[in-house]
Amino acid sequence: MVVEKKLLTSGDPDEEEDAPAEEEEEEEEEEEMVDPLETIRSKCEQTEHCVHLKELLEVCEARVSSRSSTTEECTEELFDFLHARDHCVAHKLFHNVK
Repeated sequence: MVVEKKLLTSGDPDEEEDAPAEEEEEEEEEEEMVDPLETIRSKCEQTEHCVHLKELLEVCEARVSSRSSTTEECTEELFDFLHARDHCVAHKLFHNVK
């Protein structure tokens, strides 16, 4: 009885060699997938309005990092940039959703 179970579960040696190849194909397919949200975000960040707000954010970050002691934060500039980018994304994202 025990021998029969072993024979049934061991499988064909040719099938075992194909299994790693199938796993590699699946991994390659997963690597090729691109998140449409990230693609649209990068495109929206290149719009004139977002570029301007990103420049303001970078100027603020440079100003804050150049000072040794300050209470200033760039929260407002960050939120303005994220709001503009997300507003742009919201109009484009759902046209790509199936």
